[in-house]
Amino acid sequence: MRHWTADAVLRAPDQWRRRGDVLDRLEASGFQAEAGLSRQAAALREELEAIHRDFCATLRGAIRQGRGAEALIGLAAADEGGAPDDNGDGYDALDALLAEVLAPDAPSADIGELLPDMVFYQPTPARHLLALLRRLDLRESDVLIDLGSGLGHLPLLTAILTPARAIGIEVEAAYVANARRSADTLALDRIRFLAGDVRTADLSTGTVFYLYSPFGGAMLGEVLALLEQMARARPLRLATLGPCTRDMAAVGWLHTRDAVRGDVPVLFHSR
Repeated sequence: MRHWTADAVLRAPDQWRRRGDVLDRLEASGFQAEAGLSRQAAALREELEAIHRDFCATLRGAIRQGRGAEALIGLAAADEGGAPDDNGDGYDALDALLAEVLAPDAPSADIGELLPDMVFYQPTPARHLLALLRRLDLRESDVLIDLGSGLGHLPLLTAILTPARAIGIEVEAAYVANARRSADTLALDRIRFLAGDVRTADLSTGTVFYLYSPFGGAMLGEVLALLEQMARARPLRLATLGPCTRDMAAVGWLHTRDAVRGDVPVLFHSR
């Protein structure tokens, strides 16, 4: 406790991962057993949480001012060596940080029932989103469509980090409302969030599509049939994560040079 209280580095803005680790330890600690230590722990927790809130507010301010790409890329660079292995679908401190920056308001708890073949929403790990956007190298002429966009993290990051346009399509209205509030709060244009079934949505402008296994079975087959029709007219790229990746690998009109696995994004191209 004493070394954390005296650690000036812990208060540095770019030490968000280190602060998060200390906050986790404080929460899990047994300091509450002694009144003196309990008061110290509470004071330190309050101080570090305030620093974290200010840091998130600074990042949101940079995004609103059009400096989001610089701020977030600098954030990732400062974190090199601190993140876990890029493989795997687990979450870490970067997910908590970006979730707070991108979507500071919690979504409504009024979540509807899933339609047949739909999968319960969970966000893509942030490190995978950042790596995917670097790899895609999106241009101004690109339109990235996230099929089953949830809280909209990928479209939001696309609008922040690239010159491309982004569309999120999500059946859960509460998630769409939350994503729209985030885009407004961050003053992002070139982005839309649509509520509805992807099978009836207008996908015609998309050049890149993303699926974190939002659905399977017959519904996935219907969506792939729609995309195949589009791919006959122009080349498409599809990025996937999770169980749907192996389904995509079996589709004749798609090919990839990536290893086919479910725990990292795989990029497919139309033939």
